[in-house]
Amino acid sequence: MYSLVESFSNVSHYDSYIEQITLMSKGTELIYNTTLFFVNIIDLSSNNLEGEIPKEVSSLVELGTLNLSTNHLSGQIPSKIGNLRWLETLALSHNQLWGPIPQSLASLISLSHLNLSYNNLAGRISSSTQLTTLDDSSIYEANPLLCGVPLATKCLGDSTPAAQDGKDNKDEDDNEKLGFYGSIVLGFIIGFWGVCGTLVVKNSWRYAYFQFFDNIKDKVALAIALTVARWH
Repeated sequence: MYSLVESFSNVSHYDSYIEQITLMSKGTELIYNTTLFFVNIIDLSSNNLEGEIPKEVSSLVELGTLNLSTNHLSGQIPSKIGNLRWLETLALSHNQLWGPIPQSLASLISLSHLNLSYNNLAGRISSSTQLTTLDDSSIYEANPLLCGVPLATKCLGDSTPAAQDGKDNKDEDDNEKLGFYGSIVLGFIIGFWGVCGTLVVKNSWRYAYFQFFDNIKDKVALAIALTVARWH
């Protein structure tokens, strides 16, 4: 176990190992004998372990695989799980773990296999670069209170793409209507003042304008009078 706490540079006196053990890692069966001392795997899955995950597990900085799935473990995932800088596989599924996923988990740059399914974890899944590379919803399934990508469950305050698109389309329609009505008002102002403004400024045009309408009025009155006379 000491080899999981710190690495060794001089290992010549461990060459006499003749024990053999078979371990599962990443779905592959591995057999160790002469190199057993260098095994950096803890696999205690499918036992009847109870209680919380010991915080001291975070001190096993050389650990490569930690499999505690299918037990009766409770409590929260240790907050300093991110200290396991070489951890490649973390399997904690099928337990009764609760609480948020520790933010430090996002610092495990070597992590390539993760399974937190079938627990009672809650909160938003971190959107850190490392966890987003593990784009598999089965990693988090059967945790009803978890939300965020890659799960379909949205967190409070998140807007769906469809709703966002609808808002964008509504804004675009509003802008088009505003432009349309604005052009009508501008055209009216230009047309009105183009005629009336000229009549106000130029006296000769104003007199000609009103005289024109007076002539029309006289012609209309004469036409009406002639029509009435014919009827009589």
